[in-house]
Amino acid sequence: MGSTSKHELPFKLNNPDLLHNESFVHGKWVKSKSGKTFEVVDPGTGKPWIECPTNDASDVDEAVRSSHECFESYRKISPRTRAQLLFKWDSLIRENREDLATILVHETGKPKAEAYGEIDYSTGFTWWFAGEAERIQGSVFQPSLPDRRVFTIKQPIGVAAALVPWNFPIAMVLRKAGAALAAGCTMIVKPSPETPITCLALAYLADKAGFPKGALNVLTTDLDKTPELSEALCRHELIHKVSFTGSTRVGKIVAKLCAENLKKVTLELGGNCPVLIFDDANLDQALAQVFALKYRHAGQACITANRIYVQSGIFDKFLERWNAECQKLVVGHGSEKATTMGPVTTPRGIEKAQSLVEDAQSKGATIHTGGKKLEKNGGYYFEPTVISGIKPDMDIAKEEIFAPISTFIKFETEDEAVKAANDTSMGLASYAFTKNIDRMWRLFESLEAGMIGMNTGNSSAAESPFGGIKQSGYGKESGKDVAVAEYLITKTGTLTLEGQ
Repeated sequence: MGSTSKHELPFKLNNPDLLHNESFVHGKWVKSKSGKTFEVVDPGTGKPWIECPTNDASDVDEAVRSSHECFESYRKISPRTRAQLLFKWDSLIRENREDLATILVHETGKPKAEAYGEIDYSTGFTWWFAGEAERIQGSVFQPSLPDRRVFTIKQPIGVAAALVPWNFPIAMVLRKAGAALAAGCTMIVKPSPETPITCLALAYLADKAGFPKGALNVLTTDLDKTPELSEALCRHELIHKVSFTGSTRVGKIVAKLCAENLKKVTLELGGNCPVLIFDDANLDQALAQVFALKYRHAGQACITANRIYVQSGIFDKFLERWNAECQKLVVGHGSEKATTMGPVTTPRGIEKAQSLVEDAQSKGATIHTGGKKLEKNGGYYFEPTVISGIKPDMDIAKEEIFAPISTFIKFETEDEAVKAANDTSMGLASYAFTKNIDRMWRLFESLEAGMIGMNTGNSSAAESPFGGIKQSGYGKESGKDVAVAEYLITKTGTLTLEGQ
């Protein structure tokens, strides 16, 4: 481990060398300049199990200059070498899958099966971007003037900063760092205070894979110092790109800070994702897909089902079947084999869930299942909840829920459903279930979101561009060409030929 911990670990790892709890800068494990630390808490028990450095603005310059020094040489190595480094990193992550899943469970609270799922999803990014590294290409063409030729080349933009959330901490690091490292950029990652240990484990494995010192630095910090540390990264003159995943409120702050020096920014922000289920949908398919989408990680995903619209002809039947499935969920600590839904990750999540349910209930909504905090193991548990009778004036219809609460709304016509689905400032993902191909195409074009799930609740993959519209952000992560392009500049050269 990077340093000794005053806490007793609640688990054992097959590879103890994987566990580090100091920041990682230029190939070394370092404390904060202040010497302060913060505790990482297991959401399943409410108990701290390790501590990490509380980095602040004073720690930023050294880390950025390390990444800049590395960038000056890393940008010049061949794309194939970058690809080979990514493949090696990918291989080491897969080799340590069991241990990474164990750490992930104790940081996020998600069940072990979901932790495995996140790692398998995440390594899709390292594998994909290893391939993309060798496919960064420019162009040459003849313009309107016959004696001229125009060339374009793609070059890495520079040092990038990644501000990463807690709900999918491995996936978000690899999705950002994979693209940056493939492009020839170096990166500094600021993980969420809830989930720094998985990020530090990834940095350890990147170092073992052979990435040069400074290619991937990690600065940890607590909740109080997160704004200060993030602002210092956004303002630093040697940071040329910032990638942020989180709330729309904070995303606007990041965009404003970066705008002062015209830094390139990718923002993947909040969602208020609607699901439209029509009378002609395959109910088995819709139930299986949307249920998994809703209750994965206790509803704490930006692309989760936030509002479920069901056409009147199947509404009662679908709600009855959903409610029955909800009551089968086994809530418990993520490390327990029987658990199918873990806790929410933060106490703030419990408070918000309670507030949303109480507001909906006071305005006439019907609670079919759950609706309350669950006292269990001292952790942050909330009952799987099903609510119908949702009206537009309820907070739960307007806000991102981020809790295991499913809300049902009855509709009659396609036009009515589309209007209601689009009645939000967000535009991350929307979902539709119908076997009418004409309708599906209409929905694909008319739903206002960056990603449309068509008879599916799982549309995120390394091969697919990921990103929203409206106040869900801008820029794309993952996908062919577009994700790596976020870390590149295009340089144009014009040549005049003599004798033409």
